[in-house]
Amino acid sequence: MSTEPPGRPDPRDLLPAAEALPGLARVAASAAWHTTGWSLRTSAAAWRRVGRAVTDQDEAAALAEDAGQAIAVVGELARSVSSGTPVGKALVVAGATLGGLVGEHPSAAGQDPVVVDGRVVPPAAPTKHEPTLRELGQDLLMRSRDVWSTDEGHPAFARILTELAPDEGRILLLLLNDGPQPSVDVRTGGPIGLVSSHLVAPGLTMIGARAGLRHVEQVPSYLNNLFRLGLVWFSRESLRDPLEYQVVEAQPDVLAAVHSVKFAKVVRRSIHLTPFGEDFCRTCLVEEDAADASFPEHGTPGDGDAVEPR
Repeated sequence: MSTEPPGRPDPRDLLPAAEALPGLARVAASAAWHTTGWSLRTSAAAWRRVGRAVTDQDEAAALAEDAGQAIAVVGELARSVSSGTPVGKALVVAGATLGGLVGEHPSAAGQDPVVVDGRVVPPAAPTKHEPTLRELGQDLLMRSRDVWSTDEGHPAFARILTELAPDEGRILLLLLNDGPQPSVDVRTGGPIGLVSSHLVAPGLTMIGARAGLRHVEQVPSYLNNLFRLGLVWFSRESLRDPLEYQVVEAQPDVLAAVHSVKFAKVVRRSIHLTPFGEDFCRTCLVEEDAADASFPEHGTPGDGDAVEPR
């Protein structure tokens, strides 16, 4: 008669599963690189279970039982690949399931419960390992060599989205769809201006009206923030089409600046998306089927061409 407790499989019945562990480990290792569930801490927990299984029959049986479940996962992996599922995708799914087998086990944390005065005291939470800068750098380089990586967009995009106002999103879409926007500075001119020209009003545009912003008065602040995030840049050069400036120069704020001094001159400039900003818009702000569409071309900052926002 078997001496195993009810509900616990006989380890001898699970021997074939246990013997399959070396082959399973090779598959799991491939899947591990592409699955967040198999982190360094999870792998360490798995090896602690193997160590306890050497001296603990119950742990050995539980580990073998998990191995049996894992072999079923490997079988499903083979069937998925045979039916046409890409190998990378099939390994990701298998790795997630294999990681769960380790993470869900009661002893996966590496510590067993302690009994004190007849009461079960739960084990202390494991100390969280904070990776060093060198470890983070090595992880970055490792991921750069991952030919199966399915990462979309720059990792900074998620953070940038949390630092944008809704109106700023509309400005980015305007620049993406309509191209670079005209901007003008009003400076003092005339004979005195040839010797010493002073800035009267900088960076006047029609971006607020053209983008349909709710807070048009915030356009200078919006543009400063977009510049800070590396999404736009300000060029000293004017756009090729002079008609772009006629409507801007007829706006009340431009006319008021021109009439505020005896002699005035208007300096034409332009506002562009950076290559990083264009990539951000394609990845985050347009529909997926339109991400590869052809949009108006923006200039690339060159030496001496870019200016700081004012």
